[in-house]
Amino acid sequence: MRKKISVVIPTYNEEANVIPLADAIVGVLTGELAEYDYEIIFIDNHSKDSTQMKLRQLCRENKRIKAIFNARNFGQMRSPVHGLKQATGDCVIRMCADFQDPVEMIVQFVREWEQGHKIVIGVKKASKEKRIMYWIRACYYKLIRKITDIDHIEQFTGFGLYDKAFVDVVRSLHDPMPYLRGIIAELGFDYKAIPYVQQKRRAGKSKNNFYTLYDYAMVGITSYSKVVMRLATFLGFSVAALSFLAGIFYLVLKIMYWDRFSAGIAPMLIGIFFLGALQLFFIGFLGEYVLSINTRVLDRPLVVEEERLNFEKGEGKQEDEREDQED
Repeated sequence: MRKKISVVIPTYNEEANVIPLADAIVGVLTGELAEYDYEIIFIDNHSKDSTQMKLRQLCRENKRIKAIFNARNFGQMRSPVHGLKQATGDCVIRMCADFQDPVEMIVQFVREWEQGHKIVIGVKKASKEKRIMYWIRACYYKLIRKITDIDHIEQFTGFGLYDKAFVDVVRSLHDPMPYLRGIIAELGFDYKAIPYVQQKRRAGKSKNNFYTLYDYAMVGITSYSKVVMRLATFLGFSVAALSFLAGIFYLVLKIMYWDRFSAGIAPMLIGIFFLGALQLFFIGFLGEYVLSINTRVLDRPLVVEEERLNFEKGEGKQEDEREDQED
């Protein structure tokens, strides 16, 4: 029985990319990797353009191409992990739909997997995206590596190959806010990293904006770091000590120079604004932690599916299986 390769591709408004991408992937899988069976799973986040129509066309033409249509947009964090859980292959390749992840690297990933590597990932050594975005991402990766206890992978977007053994680990987790990069660093096997140059998006516009990137970054920090809240504690002690010393200093000056000393209100105003800003900053971070806890306590499913195409009866549906076991 031939081993199977699964390719999971999340989509949202990618009408110009899905057909050429599917053709390119099928070309690789039926050419250089013809010894393997395959499936391609598109998981669509409720696209507003003709993406779903084109996915239906692909599914009609090739039964090995499958599609999941979400009932609404569940975000770039949850939808790909749900797609990963639906894969049935001996290994699963996760890539983006915009051609920024080179299709030809699938062959390299599989060859490294054949050598015994359970996880093979693509790590950006350079990018043809906007320089400012590449720099911001680099700063974030360095920051999160410093403030967390696990070895986060720099310039890693999720593009890579995952053995079925690791996918089973992901299936066993029930996290409504799955941070895949952190899961790989914390629970994954030793990985093989392959450097590559990230290409420009071939067509369409990026769906990332400041809010989505900020949301993703906060999930990474609140899921894997205690540093920020502990920093608040240490700063609180430090500011309290400095305030006490400053109060003693001004009291001594007032006693020694009763008639001539007048500090004015400037130091008081500066202190009030400084402390107010410090409190607001850490209250905001505390709110991020509370939001993270709230989302996990609500324990909602990763996504709600509206429709799936070319899946056999009972195939996938990991969320439903978990609920049945609990009942």
